[in-house]
Amino acid sequence: MSNGKIKIGVLGASGYTGADLVRLAVPHPNMEISILTANTHAGKKVAEVFPHLGHVDLPDMTKVEDADWGDVDAIFCGLPHGTTQDITRSLVETHGDVKVIDMSADFRLRNMDTYQEWYGIKHRAPGLQGSAVYGLTEFYRDDIRGANLVACPGCYPTAVLMALLPVVSAGLVDPADLIIDAKSGVSGAGRAAKEATLFCETGEGMSPYAIGKHRHAPEIEQEISKAAGNDIVVNFTPHLIPMSRGELCTCYVRLEGKATASDLRAALAERYAGEPFVRVLNEGVLPATQHVRGSNFVLIGVFEDRVSGRAIIISTLDNLVKGSAGQAVQNFNLIFGLDETTGLGQMPLFP
Repeated sequence: MSNGKIKIGVLGASGYTGADLVRLAVPHPNMEISILTANTHAGKKVAEVFPHLGHVDLPDMTKVEDADWGDVDAIFCGLPHGTTQDITRSLVETHGDVKVIDMSADFRLRNMDTYQEWYGIKHRAPGLQGSAVYGLTEFYRDDIRGANLVACPGCYPTAVLMALLPVVSAGLVDPADLIIDAKSGVSGAGRAAKEATLFCETGEGMSPYAIGKHRHAPEIEQEISKAAGNDIVVNFTPHLIPMSRGELCTCYVRLEGKATASDLRAALAERYAGEPFVRVLNEGVLPATQHVRGSNFVLIGVFEDRVSGRAIIISTLDNLVKGSAGQAVQNFNLIFGLDETTGLGQMPLFP
């Protein structure tokens, strides 16, 4: 640290999550950005890659192998899955005191066989996997404070787990009968050029994808199973919506015993009482992506289903903030003993 600032590096700074991390880090009173890596844009100034950040004095982008990590206190990883493990292992081996906050999927799954099954590659840092803390802040806060490696959840799992974990843990719903209809803005698919995310492919329409095989499903199942006390499989279907950012998940649940939708709402409200970024909405109030855009907030609403014995829980967040970079900053704050809300006070952008 220097001048009271915590020096950070951002791996994969040219992606959407990397850019949002930089956006949040610039006004953060305790952060100083020292390194920005982006191999395909190495040597470029940030203004060339992201004109909206062109007025900020930031280091030029560089290749990972050319960066000097010796003076960095924390590293945010925004790289694609499969590329973070080797780099993280190398950084931990050479700079043991550095804190790594990973926004990729490489350390989220505790079972490495499950990781290989869903991501198609063998885990290459098994020695680190056991020490990685799952970074769902509201549920692993105490563990995160003492962590050297935090695996931030995916955007879909964050929205889904915030809605379901409290009611599953309380025994109010049947964890074996969970149907999750999830929708995300196109930024959730990443910044790389792909035919499926071209404007003409995604604009003026909505489309499902990865039906029955989305890689966030085992992550959701991992945490739901832990809360339920036995192995759970969920019905999870994601969709792309023609907007840049935002996420909304509709969870259909079967009530246990004499539980009602009001009981679910009360349990959620009790669990999140005092949480700075989670709001459980009053009866009849509808969550909407435009009510969280650009912010670190999660909104949760509970509704009766027309089908007897069932209820509907809806959660919404900004996939690039609370679903990624914002949650990463929230975890950074915990690790370094700062107020959890530091640098995350921005209000939602509306309209």
